[in-house]
Amino acid sequence: MKNFIKQGIIGGVMGFIMSFIMSYLMTPVPETLMDHAFGNGISGAISGFMGGFMGIVGYLLLQKRNKSKS
Repeated sequence: MKNFIKQGIIGGVMGFIMSFIMSYLMTPVPETLMDHAFGNGISGAISGFMGGFMGIVGYLLLQKRNKSKS
């Protein structure tokens, strides 16, 4: 359980960094509401992917560690 929490925090931080970079550099001041929504949608998708990916990596590492102990 502790490993899942750690991996979730790492994924959340990675997602925050990617969202920040996307919002700050790629679409800093959107001209229209649609540009703003598109930028937030992309950064949200990247953030969600990072969090999910780190969760899967944590799960697979835990399974591998449990198999090696058996």
